[in-house]
Amino acid sequence: MTEKQAPPNRSESSLTEVGSERARTTQPAEKEPAHIEQQPEIDPVLSKRITRKCDLHIIPWLFGIWLFAFIDRSNIGNARIDGLTEDLKLTGTDFNVALVVFYVPYILVDVPSNWIVKHFKAGRYLPFLITSWGVVSTFLGFTKSYGGLVAARFFLGLCEGGLLGGMIVYLAMFYRRTEMLYRIGLFYCAAPLSGAFGGLLATGLAKINTGGYDGWPWIFFIEGVITVCFGILCFLFMPNTPADAIFFTEEERSMAQVRMMHDAHGSTKHSDVNNEKFDWHWVRMALLSPNTMFCSLAWFFLLVPLYSFSLFLPTIIKALGYSATKAQLFSVPPNMCAFVCVLITAGLSDRLRARGPFMIGGAIVAIAGYIMLLVASKPAVRYGGTFLVASGVFTGSPMVMGWLSNNTAPHFVRATASGFQIAFANCAAFIATFTYLQKDGPDYKLGHSLNIGALVLCIITVAAGIFYCRWENAKRDRGERDHRLTDEDESRLGHRHPNFRYAI
Repeated sequence: MTEKQAPPNRSESSLTEVGSERARTTQPAEKEPAHIEQQPEIDPVLSKRITRKCDLHIIPWLFGIWLFAFIDRSNIGNARIDGLTEDLKLTGTDFNVALVVFYVPYILVDVPSNWIVKHFKAGRYLPFLITSWGVVSTFLGFTKSYGGLVAARFFLGLCEGGLLGGMIVYLAMFYRRTEMLYRIGLFYCAAPLSGAFGGLLATGLAKINTGGYDGWPWIFFIEGVITVCFGILCFLFMPNTPADAIFFTEEERSMAQVRMMHDAHGSTKHSDVNNEKFDWHWVRMALLSPNTMFCSLAWFFLLVPLYSFSLFLPTIIKALGYSATKAQLFSVPPNMCAFVCVLITAGLSDRLRARGPFMIGGAIVAIAGYIMLLVASKPAVRYGGTFLVASGVFTGSPMVMGWLSNNTAPHFVRATASGFQIAFANCAAFIATFTYLQKDGPDYKLGHSLNIGALVLCIITVAAGIFYCRWENAKRDRGERDHRLTDEDESRLGHRHPNFRYAI
């Protein structure tokens, strides 16, 4: 069954639901391209069934991948307080250098990795990455020197680079824009959970003394092997695109592609992402988009406190006067609190169709937590501040990733923008890894103050992004972008299409 949709000179309903009823008259009907003129009607019952199947067959694997990614990335913080620093004779900023070297290859491979994820099939490429870094993480436990630690961290970053951007691009192949943020939240909540789970696991693994390896190496051995095993399972069960997902019936497979076409609002002429071809035009569009700039800057400022918190939480808690074992265990509750907050805010964000306001709210909560860490004298109050920090910084990352993904189209624009965003934002690691220096303990006032400053800049950047999106949407409502339909090739407009609306 088919129905004739509104021509491209009429504003369609979009993620932000603005200007949906105003008719435009600047574009004659005979100019309508065939792919917009007629599209099959979307059956809401069938669409819900498709979404449920995607949730069942995709989200659990992405959740596991991100869980092990964060565990294997940040377990060095657990190993530090269990003897790694002493055994490898690290002094001064040696530990901080070992942290920061991870991000050099991680940043460099982000954009090119996003370009090739579709070519190598996401259902194979993402499992390849997790299996590779699991092997590297396992061998990290064998290191006996500072040089070996740095080398292992470098290759770990090389294997993990491209993962997060690939996951965002992968989700955008299956889910509509109004469904994306909650699904990002469903897998990203694994980040704070990894802090809780990793802390508990490290507490037990650090007690192992056998085979000439005592304590901290077993954190890497066991967690690395688990990651490899999970990666192998992902090879067997993850689909590549809706067009070749074996868990869909033929009817569902066809409708899965149709609903993505509806959701594009003129930004692409292809219902099957496999048919989209790489073109430098899309790369330029992504890099020149104001949304790319705003979201990349906002996430950069947010990642300064997020990474420093993830890497140094056990150290911060230990500095409050707790033993190493208690510091590991006490890192669990703040991360569990953040886990719940990520799920709640992600769901509300999709329901309210808002991204930026939630980021601003989270940043304000995190600032309150850092103020508690700075001014409170009682360890219990300062420990309470870690709950606010965790809840505030972890909720922002899914928002900003989903925000940019929502506001860029088609596939290669989104892939480039997400890759650039992740690469640029992760440069914050060069600051975050030197935020908490050994000489600044036990109060770490400089580190806490720097993180407050970064969060203030994040709020300013997000507010500017919200203003831009509202301003541009208003222009499209008034028909001030309709000239693009005649002045330019409509099939190459992407998210600049007059029918496309930006998420706020």
